[in-house]
Amino acid sequence: MTDLPALYRTDYAAWAKRHVELLRDRRFNDMDIEHLLEELGDMSKSERRELESRLLILIAHLLKWEYQYPLLSEQWREFDGRSWRATIVEQRKQLAVLLRQSPGLKSVLAQTILSAHPDAVDLASKETRLPPETFPAHCPYTAEQMLNDDFYPVSTETRHNHR
Repeated sequence: MTDLPALYRTDYAAWAKRHVELLRDRRFNDMDIEHLLEELGDMSKSERRELESRLLILIAHLLKWEYQYPLLSEQWREFDGRSWRATIVEQRKQLAVLLRQSPGLKSVLAQTILSAHPDAVDLASKETRLPPETFPAHCPYTAEQMLNDDFYPVSTETRHNHR
């Protein structure tokens, strides 16, 4: 019998492969439960960190789109927000893949948006040099809007000018 805790420390891939075999053979008593639980817990944490990180970047870019894009496009006619759009598209795609591969994350999506928003405001403020108070205290976008490929927020100024 292999010393699984020692194998975990020296050859993670072999340790994982051995656990696949043990699971298939239903040999639960032979498993390294302590390290297995640790790994499973870390997988969940890692997925949640990725979800929050991607939402943070997406929210920050949506805020920049809504609050700074109109200012820049007025100052520089050639500014078209192409790099921001590319980042928004990329984050949406990565979020869609993540949620498809880990559908359980959908149950924490709303809470993760709430927790990512203050950091997204901080990031948007630092990148735009607009004061943090420029941006809303609570996320103005729904999860559905954020994941919708066709959604780009309209600036408050643009809304007022079209009335």
